[in-house]
Amino acid sequence: MSGLMVPDPGTIANGYVTPREEHFDIHESPGAFASAHEKRAFANRQHQPNAESLARMISNARKPTFGGKVGIKDRICCYQWTYFTMNMATGGVANVLHSIPFRSDWLYYVGLVFFIFNICLFLLNCVCITLRFRMVPGSFMHAFNDQTESLFIPAVVSPSLSAMIMINICEYGVPYTGLWLQRVAQLLFWIYVATSFTSSAAMYLTLWSTQIFPIHTMTPVWVFPAYPLLLAAPFATNLIKAVINSEADVLVNFTALAFCAITVQGTGFLISFMICAAFLYRLMTQKLPRDMQRPGVFISIGPSGFTCAGLVALGTQTEQIIPADFPGREHAIYSAHFFSIMLGLWLWGLSLWFFLVSVGSLHKYLRREHKMPFQMTWWSFVFPNTALVTATLAMGKALSSKGLQIFGCVMAALLIVVWVLVFLRMIKGLWQRELLWPKGLEAE
Repeated sequence: MSGLMVPDPGTIANGYVTPREEHFDIHESPGAFASAHEKRAFANRQHQPNAESLARMISNARKPTFGGKVGIKDRICCYQWTYFTMNMATGGVANVLHSIPFRSDWLYYVGLVFFIFNICLFLLNCVCITLRFRMVPGSFMHAFNDQTESLFIPAVVSPSLSAMIMINICEYGVPYTGLWLQRVAQLLFWIYVATSFTSSAAMYLTLWSTQIFPIHTMTPVWVFPAYPLLLAAPFATNLIKAVINSEADVLVNFTALAFCAITVQGTGFLISFMICAAFLYRLMTQKLPRDMQRPGVFISIGPSGFTCAGLVALGTQTEQIIPADFPGREHAIYSAHFFSIMLGLWLWGLSLWFFLVSVGSLHKYLRREHKMPFQMTWWSFVFPNTALVTATLAMGKALSSKGLQIFGCVMAALLIVVWVLVFLRMIKGLWQRELLWPKGLEAE
């Protein structure tokens, strides 16, 4: 990166240059690049669609019907894939509430409200994004070519969001219904596994074929196409638990379900781990992300958190997973349970470490002169942390630790407070025209 700027002698230490954050706010010029390859990369970036090109598409699409005042249709035209992140957060909160070990009727009904509300939000988002594609021709393909919006498409196109809804179905539906929902949930799991593998690979291949992501813009949002894989183990363990607690007969093959989930979960975690390693490299060479990218730091909590929660929960279900005729079954049950706890401690510690780094990255916003503009990426304050809370509760149950369970409950309460604050801030942003407002339409 030293070829991109004139080093400041005051910033050179041990042969390394740490560029200032505002350096990346200025417009690049082709002459600033050191090689022909970098010049070609710059030229490609110059022709890629961005937020402004989307604004022009909206403006051109609405000109024939624009009468001098922005209406509801104009605002719907601004809908983006990032709005589905609130579904991931809301479904995650419902999952957290069901994971709390101290059960009560009111807690169940609060979680059920979040589950139903999440389905309503999901349907609303689907309708609005479909209307946008219909009213703004070309915006669907534009989304796949936009450096920001394309990373959030996996939240919906891939099964990551539907997996969270299906997990809630297992928690709040399967134990209280007959065999029909059990069959449906098992079928959905296998469909989910197949589509998550293919869609994740296809989405990354699409990004690698059409986009150029400079390292100084890197955030853990790059993990998003792998998020479907990270929900395989939580899906499997909740389905197994729901079937065990169901009054109906058991029709699910627990062994096949668990081993397949472990395979998919491991793949997703390794992909995410390598991407998070690249993020650490970005932090060491480029400092913390800019204000608009800062919420995305919390996404680094999710991979280790979801993997810890899923594997540890599967470890507590080894008696149901390992077949009765398996040689040395008793030793296998003990070994698998012990190994899941040891691996869970590693992953839980990593998730907690990323949580501290993510919270610490917000330290400058404690001062009045620094403000973080609201974006839908603020939901990253919620849904990755649902993984940390469920992982903490799973570790507390596996270790029979009342302290960890109480700590997890406190984290769950704080998480609900954060969800409420972000939701209210989103409503305020919609009311004050910070969100879903066509840029430049009124001016024209």
